[in-house]
Amino acid sequence: MAVTDEFLQYVLGQLSALGGLSTRRMFGAVGLYCDGAFFGLIAGDVLYFKVGESNRADFEARGMARFRPFPDRSPASMGYYEVPADVLEDQDECVQWAQRSAIVASRTRTGKRS
Repeated sequence: MAVTDEFLQYVLGQLSALGGLSTRRMFGAVGLYCDGAFFGLIAGDVLYFKVGESNRADFEARGMARFRPFPDRSPASMGYYEVPADVLEDQDECVQWAQRSAIVASRTRTGKRS
């Protein structure tokens, strides 16, 4: 699940308008944080955003896959879904989706419903 520097820099460029953005490398992946809340990750050069009740339908309507760190184990999945390619390619839309995921992550962190 290694992340290439080229893809990481591309994602960071697409998210450059998102305030409070930081990253942390972990287990071959890269965690994305907004004001300290873990809202996304990059694994194997695929971008995933955190989902909750408020934004899950956006991902599911597009048929996006869940992040599964151990695909051969069921139901080993987390609350992160792959970001659609067209969303990633549109900087404004990518930031909007990231903001919604950051809100979910922030609420999860504080124990509020998403």
